[in-house]
Amino acid sequence: MEIIGVLVAGLIIGLLGKFVAPGARDNTPLWLTVLCGIAGVLIGWYLAELLGVEATDGIDWVRWIISIIVAAVLVVAASTITGRNNRAVR
Repeated sequence: MEIIGVLVAGLIIGLLGKFVAPGARDNTPLWLTVLCGIAGVLIGWYLAELLGVEATDGIDWVRWIISIIVAAVLVVAASTITGRNNRAVR
């Protein structure tokens, strides 16, 4: 897959991650969430290559699953590190 396709996929995954997390739970800035999505897809894509996932003519489902998982971990890490995650303390 070309780098432009990976960047667009990362942008989409980052935006989806932002919309899935309700605003009251996740105050991470949009730009950081999108950046984590892009980084997650790039890292996941290369991680799949290191794990020996073969490229196919169709959709590489294993590569995409790895990329989405890595992107999700990065979004959660960014929310935790920035300390902008508002949890109700009782």
